[in-house]
Amino acid sequence: MAPGPLASAEDRFWYYLSRAVCFATLIFLVAPILIIVPMSFTSGNLLAFPLPGFSTRWYESLAQGSAWTDATKNSLIIGLSATVLAMILGVMAASGLSRANFALKPVLIALILSPVLMPIVITAVGMYFFFAGVGLSGTYIGLILAHAALGVPFVVITVLASLEGFDHNLTKAAATLGASPLTAFRKVTLPIIFPGIASGGLFAFVTSFDEIVVTLFLAAPTQRTLPRQIFSGVREYVSPGIAAVATLLVLLSAALLITVQLLERRGRRLRGTLQSGR
Repeated sequence: MAPGPLASAEDRFWYYLSRAVCFATLIFLVAPILIIVPMSFTSGNLLAFPLPGFSTRWYESLAQGSAWTDATKNSLIIGLSATVLAMILGVMAASGLSRANFALKPVLIALILSPVLMPIVITAVGMYFFFAGVGLSGTYIGLILAHAALGVPFVVITVLASLEGFDHNLTKAAATLGASPLTAFRKVTLPIIFPGIASGGLFAFVTSFDEIVVTLFLAAPTQRTLPRQIFSGVREYVSPGIAAVATLLVLLSAALLITVQLLERRGRRLRGTLQSGR
């Protein structure tokens, strides 16, 4: 909050100093990302600044390059499939945990959240040995299941937050009126927790779409996702085409963050309406 007209000079000094520090920190974090955007429009063959000229040929090469389009299709198919599976499993887990009350509940929650809490390399090694033992290593099904396991914790966290303060008597009232458990969930619970489900699904999709470590362990050499294609391109030759891909990913991430904020606002309005109607 801005200092009032009667605030002392010291208060105003610390207020503007804190704002300057926050702005400088923001620039420090965002500048390395934003510098990629103009470099993706270079007319040269190398990443250099200042730009020798303006050109959109790297974006055109992405649309024409089969390697990049195939990698993007693979990432979308794996990411969407893993997101749907993570949303289903996450909603089921969160719904059960919100109703349950037993001594080992914190331990169970920690176990569900362990893919996020543990180093990704340890998770990838464990997944590799497990999926190799059941014959799913090097398959798309294995990648989808692995990415879904990484996305479930995000869905569980957001749905549990949406269910906080939820009055389960509403579902009991729906049952007394003749609604089946599935109908009560679809008509009563789902509209309230939908923003949490969608937010968790977006985080699960971003996690899958950006995943590289688990993919390197589980994917076959021909199964290239977009992050793996970028990783290979950086190792072989840092082309401005990689900057173009990075720019598109930045735009996608920004759009998803805006969507998450809108869903959180909708969820707060729904919870406020529910509380005011009690």
